[in-house]
Amino acid sequence: MKKRKLVNKKRIRRARRVRARVKGTSEVPRLSVFRSHNNIYVQLIDDDSAKTLASVSSYKVKKDDKKTVVARKVGEAIAEEAKKLGVNEVVFDRGSYRYHGRVAEVAEGARSKGLKF
Repeated sequence: MKKRKLVNKKRIRRARRVRARVKGTSEVPRLSVFRSHNNIYVQLIDDDSAKTLASVSSYKVKKDDKKTVVARKVGEAIAEEAKKLGVNEVVFDRGSYRYHGRVAEVAEGARSKGLKF
C-alpha cells in the first residue's frame, strides 16, 4: 500500500515539473496528453483563457489496431483539428508520462501532419 502512494506522489511531482515549464497561449496552445490503460486522449489548451480549443480521443479512431498505431492516428487527427483552427505550432505537455511508446507516437503523428513543437 505504501509503495502505491509513493508512486502516485512521484507521478504528481513529475506532472507539476513538466507543467511548470509548459504554458499554452491562443497562438501556441498546449498539446496535453492523457493516457489511460485502454485509450489515449489529446487536447489543445489555451492556458491564458483556460479553454480547450480542440480534443481528440481514441474513441474517434478505429480501434482494431495496436495501441501505438491508434496513438499515432490520434496525433494525426489532432494535427488536422489544429490546422482547421489555424494553429501551426504547439508546446507538448506529456504530463507525468515518459516520452516513450504511445505518448511518443502521438507526438510523431502530429509532427507527420505538419504540426511544429
